[in-house]
Amino acid sequence: MLRHEFQPGRLVAGAFLLLAAVIYAGDAGGAWETPWFVVIPVVTGGLCMAGAVGSLARHVRSRRSRAAPEGR
Repeated sequence: MLRHEFQPGRLVAGAFLLLAAVIYAGDAGGAWETPWFVVIPVVTGGLCMAGAVGSLARHVRSRRSRAAPEGR
């Protein structure tokens, strides 16, 4: 049994923020040169995608709850 419901929007947001951290860590470690503004589209795009995934998940859950029989 799950302790909480799965929220895919938060998973997507976390993945993109982790990607931003890896980009900065690679730059700090000297593995590559990264301009400071490169992470802005990564974070912004990730948050937009997380919002879209979260909205889609909410829509799917609401449709499933309406389609479920009343006895459940």
